[in-house]
Amino acid sequence: MIKKLDKLILKAFIGPFIVTFFITLFVFVMQILWKYIDDLVGKGLDVITLTKFIIYASATLVTLALPIAILLSSIMTFGKLGENFELVAIKSSGISLLRFMRPLFFVALILCFIAFLFANYVIPVANLKFAVIYNDIYRKSPAFDLKEGVFYNGFKGYSIKVAKKEKDKTTLGGILIYEQSNGPQDNTVISEKGAMKMSPDKKFLEFKLQNGYRYEEKGDINGVNNEFVRLSFKEYNKLFDLSQLDMQFTPDSLYKNNFQMQTLRQLDKILDSVNRYKDSFSRRTQSELAVYINYNKFKNSSQQNVKTEQLNVKTFDELIPDSLKAIVNQTALNAVSSSRNVMQITSADFDNSTGNIRSILTEWHRKFSLSVACLVLLFIGAPLGSIIRRGGLGLPILVALIFFTIFHLLSTFGEKLVRQQTLTPMTGMWLPVIVLFPIGVFLTYKATQDSQLFNKESYYIFLKRASGIFKKEKQLSSN
Repeated sequence: MIKKLDKLILKAFIGPFIVTFFITLFVFVMQILWKYIDDLVGKGLDVITLTKFIIYASATLVTLALPIAILLSSIMTFGKLGENFELVAIKSSGISLLRFMRPLFFVALILCFIAFLFANYVIPVANLKFAVIYNDIYRKSPAFDLKEGVFYNGFKGYSIKVAKKEKDKTTLGGILIYEQSNGPQDNTVISEKGAMKMSPDKKFLEFKLQNGYRYEEKGDINGVNNEFVRLSFKEYNKLFDLSQLDMQFTPDSLYKNNFQMQTLRQLDKILDSVNRYKDSFSRRTQSELAVYINYNKFKNSSQQNVKTEQLNVKTFDELIPDSLKAIVNQTALNAVSSSRNVMQITSADFDNSTGNIRSILTEWHRKFSLSVACLVLLFIGAPLGSIIRRGGLGLPILVALIFFTIFHLLSTFGEKLVRQQTLTPMTGMWLPVIVLFPIGVFLTYKATQDSQLFNKESYYIFLKRASGIFKKEKQLSSN
């Protein structure tokens, strides 16, 4: 049964949590947009495409925004309660801080479970959709925007430049068109003036050029007797296919095998198959090398019992007739070279399988580590709030920013060290939790003991006492 005290803390926590979660998510999305701004601007994207891009980007960042929101909102909640002396009143009534944190502990457990479900079922789909729509946007040609004195390269195989563009947006002057060809030089069209308009079916852009020339060179690229053709015209119509500017939709199957787009069950299946494939390397290597090591088949024959002393020879070369030495040497060199190639190919295949295993385990542990981080950061934020006793968005944001920076750097470094094979996937992905958990335990202990950890007066008294002890020791040493 929920008591009034539990309702008080839940009511004080839920509001800041919702606000900080969406603010954090908004900041992360802005970071994504800033990262891909060059690929989005000038493409003429419609509102639906941009909305999908933002939604898929937001979904991939939820598991990162949740721990930060819990950290910030817990600092704000307990800081405000401490600033209003509500924590003092609760502690004076005999209720411990851990009892006061109990409802938030259960909320954090629920959020951990939600974060895991989101990471396991929603984020793989969001990663897939985001990769597909970003690939479509990246390959899309820029929207048709012909500017004066600037080459437009949106149409494949063409480059267009106009010297002047009238206010009606259709009348052009000083038109230059380069057309890519298989000849020694690109074809060139120069026109004094012209006009452009859409075809009735909106599928083509028509240029009606007037008073100009078309230059073309026929022949081979390296030829010396090429034919140069110059054609003058009074009117010349040139059509450009507008379908080139449309977005081409990539099938989802192109990215479905990426490890970041797999659920936990799918990762387990892939890991099992990769491990079986890796275990077969020894047998495969032996069978492939056996082709080039022919003496293996004679190792149990009677030839093994022949002693060189009985043949009165000192070296192996004396056993081979002079007429066969060149053939034997060449055969041996070919066998060694082929064996080396087999080993190199097998080694590269082995390294690739090992890298795949590390990538799979990295994604496997990521789904759990970010979820558990919600609980760890609660035990950092709540004690910090009760210690600093400041509400609002000032000091709590500063403290939360410090711990978020530590959390983010540890996550980034851990994943990087896993890719460099310095750490195991488990250690690298759990590195933020491993480092921050003892800090949370320490802060919780200090908060339950009413520590003056952030009280500047306590540090002033400590320094004053330390300086007094130092002066006394100096006086004794001088006497």
